[in-house]
Amino acid sequence: MTIDDFRRIQSRRSFFRYCAGGLETIALAHMMEREGYAGDARGNPLAPRAPHFPGKAKNVIFLFMEGAPSQVDLFDPKPALQKYHGQSLPESMTKDLKLAFIKPTAAVLASPRTFTPHGQSGMEMSDYIPHIASCADDICLVRSMYTEAFNHHPGQLLLFTGSVQFGRPTLGAWVVYGLGSESQNLPGFVVLSSGVGTSGGASNFMSGFMPSTYQGVMFRNSGDPILYLSNPPGVSPQRQRADLDAVRDLNEEHLAQTGDAEIASRINSYELGFRMQSAGPELLDFSKESKSTLEMYGVDKEPTRPFATNCLLARRMVERGVRFVMLMHASWDQHTNLNRDLKKNCDITDQPAAALIKDLKQRGLLDSTLVVWGGEFGRTPMVEIRNTHDPENAGRDHHPFAYSMFLAGGGIKAGQVIGKTDELGFNILEDKVHVHDLQATLLHCLGFDHTRLTYRYMGRDFRLTDVAGNVVRKMLV
Repeated sequence: MTIDDFRRIQSRRSFFRYCAGGLETIALAHMMEREGYAGDARGNPLAPRAPHFPGKAKNVIFLFMEGAPSQVDLFDPKPALQKYHGQSLPESMTKDLKLAFIKPTAAVLASPRTFTPHGQSGMEMSDYIPHIASCADDICLVRSMYTEAFNHHPGQLLLFTGSVQFGRPTLGAWVVYGLGSESQNLPGFVVLSSGVGTSGGASNFMSGFMPSTYQGVMFRNSGDPILYLSNPPGVSPQRQRADLDAVRDLNEEHLAQTGDAEIASRINSYELGFRMQSAGPELLDFSKESKSTLEMYGVDKEPTRPFATNCLLARRMVERGVRFVMLMHASWDQHTNLNRDLKKNCDITDQPAAALIKDLKQRGLLDSTLVVWGGEFGRTPMVEIRNTHDPENAGRDHHPFAYSMFLAGGGIKAGQVIGKTDELGFNILEDKVHVHDLQATLLHCLGFDHTRLTYRYMGRDFRLTDVAGNVVRKMLV
């Protein structure tokens, strides 16, 4: 042995590299497998993986109505509000009540909406959402949702990450971490946005302490799906491929030296980006969609066009193997001008959301696609008037204690209402469903025991449902 040979094996890492042969590779593969990677030495974090047990759902489309839609004006009829209209609630109901903006003594605001039964189930819904109402027999309406967070960003964090603390993986990241993706040319987790933007922003679709491969990728619904996806002038696909090969080789060398999982994510992201350059434009090409389909969604008219385009894209993404699609529409935060602005949002989203459910069903995709519609909390039965000179300016404050969401497809028992609130829609009387229970149920539909889907970080096994959550069996087929 020469002195140069001796110097090369002085460090433990060098010893394993030069003297222990395949041990280093074996150790790296074991580490990456434990962290959720599979496949070759550099790992493919998006490779399809089997759940804990066969799940009914394979994909998720989450229609996130940011800002908190008013359940007492859309899904939970409360005729008793007329009787108490203009009066304050009894102190027994409001003692120790903490609300975002109004005082517990605020007067009750009756809903001017008309509720009628729909479908064989007789599910009552508002006149503001006639298209969703036409899907009554295909959905499960939960009127007994509740949360602890009464402001938007914490509420959105709790809904999507299971914690009000910033920095944890979101629902979509957990699903892709657990199942991988069946799409070779599109991300496993895609985000589409319409409206005025969300309070939580990227924190609603981040990967947190997981590798960045699992975070949501924001798509645009016109032009390049992702900014800078197209090559600049003068750069041919052949030249780009050569550049990527050189970068990949450097990254693989670095990965072999460090075992850093984030480098594996970077390699796969670059390769996925290259494949997306051809898949992205085709995804946005609606020319092969029938005229009746475009009309059903409302793609070619206002005000439905933006949200309708996103709903149609969501269906097309699921067909192409994208695991989790999140549609964010903002904002439903009607502290003022409730009747006007609530109708505006319903006019934008009602028809496309219903079309998505009907389209998935007629294509045989609804049974394997879990559709979720809802916000981070609800609205108070009491009034909020910020402009005292204009009583028509009435709105509703944040209400985390009882609100509504609905689900369809993917293992969900349709045509039923779960939960019951009191005569004012203030508190839950039956079948309380916490956001952790919702998360546990969604994971169950995908084939996961929520207590076993964990990710080890800083010496602790984290999970989406934190240390709580129960599967809501009544929701399931």
